[in-house]
Amino acid sequence: MDWPNVSSRSSSLTVGEQICAVFVPFFVIIDVLFSTFGQCFDCRRRSPSPQTCQHPDLTRLAHESQFSVNEVEALYELFKKLSCSIIDDGLIHKEELRLALFQAPNLFLDRVFDLFDEKKNGVIEFEEFIHALSVFHPSAPIEEKIDFAFRLYDLRQTGFIEREEVHQMVAAILKESDMMLSDEHLTMIIDKTFADADSDRDGKISKEEWRVYVLKHPSLLKNMTLPYLKDVTTAFPSFIFNTEVED
Repeated sequence: MDWPNVSSRSSSLTVGEQICAVFVPFFVIIDVLFSTFGQCFDCRRRSPSPQTCQHPDLTRLAHESQFSVNEVEALYELFKKLSCSIIDDGLIHKEELRLALFQAPNLFLDRVFDLFDEKKNGVIEFEEFIHALSVFHPSAPIEEKIDFAFRLYDLRQTGFIEREEVHQMVAAILKESDMMLSDEHLTMIIDKTFADADSDRDGKISKEEWRVYVLKHPSLLKNMTLPYLKDVTTAFPSFIFNTEVED
């Protein structure tokens, strides 16, 4: 993946833009993940998977998400592509996600997997897949996007974003990407971020502080919206097929 070269253009960025440059790369990987489903896996037809998605499930998941029934059905085809890449059991295992995101840092991969794995049972089921992707739909409420982004950075799941967590996440991205950012510059950006976001000066960012901060810097959520999710069947025409379910 070609990450933006922060060092080469840092002089032309405002402090706010530099702050956004720290957070945005994590959300870009979600975009890569979804694109990967559509083109990178070619599973041969085998016996039916133990996990099947019946029409009542499609209808229920459509009601629980921003997708239409036909779009949920198309996404199920995408899901099956990934879930059979190593173990053909109708579930996405972490190693299968790692295969799809082979350039993603392990720390970030773990966080994405944990957020998709709602039941915390070590695999991603189809309904969890739909629920997570729905957050990136253009019509998804901004509060859902803000909450997802907050949980991404709350590594220890304490209900706060801490300075060490942000530094750890960003350092992991920089280490395994082409982005160039000195430790001094990174520290400066993180210091500025906490100076702006940590309103009560307790050294950590609460969910409400994060909400206020993101609303002041809406570009932080730019990659929390994937435009082509608005019409999956058009974005991925190869997955359109006849359905007995009407939207």
